[in-house]
Amino acid sequence: MNRVSKYLFSNFLSTFASLFSTLFLIMSIVFFLQIARITSFIEINFYELLKLYLFMLPRILIFTIPISFFIALGMSLFRLSKENETIVIFTLGYERYKITTFFGTLAIITSILMLCLSLFMMPVAEDLKDNFINYKKSKAKLNIKASEFGQKFSDWLVFIQNEKNDNNTTSYSDIVLYNHPKDKNDQEKIIYAKNGKFVNKNGIFEFDLNKGVAYTIDKKNWHVTEFKNMVIRTGIDDRIKPSKSIKEYWSEMKKSDKRKKDFSIYVLVSLCPIATFLYAISFGIVTYRYEKGIIYLGIFATILSYFTLLMIFAKYPLYAIPSIFFSFLITSYIYYRIKIVRKF
Repeated sequence: MNRVSKYLFSNFLSTFASLFSTLFLIMSIVFFLQIARITSFIEINFYELLKLYLFMLPRILIFTIPISFFIALGMSLFRLSKENETIVIFTLGYERYKITTFFGTLAIITSILMLCLSLFMMPVAEDLKDNFINYKKSKAKLNIKASEFGQKFSDWLVFIQNEKNDNNTTSYSDIVLYNHPKDKNDQEKIIYAKNGKFVNKNGIFEFDLNKGVAYTIDKKNWHVTEFKNMVIRTGIDDRIKPSKSIKEYWSEMKKSDKRKKDFSIYVLVSLCPIATFLYAISFGIVTYRYEKGIIYLGIFATILSYFTLLMIFAKYPLYAIPSIFFSFLITSYIYYRIKIVRKF
């Protein structure tokens, strides 16, 4: 790597680092919110929280690195153009095809690494995450607290007035459960119990209720039933599934639309640096004295169109991957020829 390439790379790397750290932080917050939803029905400590986050880390990297690469490449070259440094570089005999070759090679390396991450590491991470959650479900105590609204047990909304902890056993008193009808033919149900407790029997949670009244309500009648003891059960899928091979994981595309979408999204996002790097170079290199460029609009439009097409056609990986990738690669090359080759 010569001095000019090192200089270009250092400018690109500084811009990439700032963008990547920002996007990485935002994506991490989003995934921590997902983890927070999981903790509403299982209890995990800090070490297990960190483990669960590490299982989600490959997915965060898949989305943050390619986007950061594209934006950083365009912004770093635009900053150099704004300071007239690209003109100086061309004047010193460093031709534009060298810049294109250098960053094209970098884009290929990045995409290859992203493909390895998405196609090989992601299945392993997803498998570990699902089994970890299922294992915790089978061992967990329901994380339901007294005097808090919006808590659920299976299809029931739960409100508990008081709770008491005695010898590692939690019992509750003044319990109200509400089941909202899913359709017009279902009945509305309300249960009040004087006391009760949750029991985990090999992954099947039971809510043992004592001394209460159950109300079943339809459009015309109310049915009232008093009870001394009632047990509400909910089954939890706590089966720890055998680890799948990478081939088995992706072979599920034959019968799973979700797996097809995942494959299309991960592959196309991984290929984004190759498909769009010529756009970034074309947006970034300008003669700033005569033209201000369309760097911000160009970056936004490229990312928006790329990911919009990706989401629309993700269910058809056989057609979506080659058509979207090559359409962006070809159009970016045409734009590069018009914008850069004719001028520099």
